[in-house]
Amino acid sequence: MKDFLSVSSCRTDELLELLELSDTLKKYYKKGNRDLCLAGKSLIMLFEKPSLRTRMSFQIAMSQLGGSPIYVKPEDIGGIGKREPIKDMARVLDRMANGIMARTFSHDVVVELANYAEIPVINALTDWSHPCQAMADIMTIREHFGKLEGIKIAYIGDGNNVARSLAFACAKLKMKIVVASPKGYELDKETIQRTNEISAGTTTQINDPALAVKDAQIIYTDTWVSMGQEDEKAKRVADFQGFAVDGKLMALAPKAKIMHCLPAYRGYEISDEAMECPNSIVFDEAENRLHFQRALLKKLMS
Repeated sequence: MKDFLSVSSCRTDELLELLELSDTLKKYYKKGNRDLCLAGKSLIMLFEKPSLRTRMSFQIAMSQLGGSPIYVKPEDIGGIGKREPIKDMARVLDRMANGIMARTFSHDVVVELANYAEIPVINALTDWSHPCQAMADIMTIREHFGKLEGIKIAYIGDGNNVARSLAFACAKLKMKIVVASPKGYELDKETIQRTNEISAGTTTQINDPALAVKDAQIIYTDTWVSMGQEDEKAKRVADFQGFAVDGKLMALAPKAKIMHCLPAYRGYEISDEAMECPNSIVFDEAENRLHFQRALLKKLMS
């Protein structure tokens, strides 16, 4: 494995190896130990989109491994692919650093960086894929249930990058996902077809949240309005009425754990009651961004 661009591009054994390493390093660090395997190495962190969890988790993980994280905003370098071609940027960074992490709008950006850089490239979010989030989610689910095979996720909301990455993770790890979205916001047909080709019956798309949560072990949601969609907010809020994770929906699956990739907009896609209920594992999920990405950095850069 040279790069980590999407869950769909990874083999099952690679995903399982990353989960095992995540668990091992989490326990190791919780005991106060340190693994300085990246001492003397640097990670370029390119951010087109701001983030709390992505920046903190990668920066802290890199520091904990003994390396140097370098945070780069678009204005620091004249924009990504604007002042100079991405292929030139990739080869310059390749000569100076040991890894590139990119959080961008277009998925083509991380693909091009990986094509031209010999050092590892990590997708920290694109409009098409959010593999680090999905794998931290899977790590969290395994911690709480002691297994992955047979677990059903009810994903309530926009069929977006997170839903897509979770669907591929489910296909490769023998899980199931039912996505419930308003009409016009469904998960794309190609993802549904590809995941079901990997493992038959993995992904189902419906328009009824109540039906989706039946027999689900996980109820998952994400914001209705992602970065770059602010102009659509009023329409999206109207279209997503009836798709909130709240007390009414939780009552249909009272034992299900509640997950949200954050940031959460309470009173919209999730209620305060759902965020704060005993079944909420939202902050375990957020913490595991650190633990998964620490393992990912060790795997790719040490």
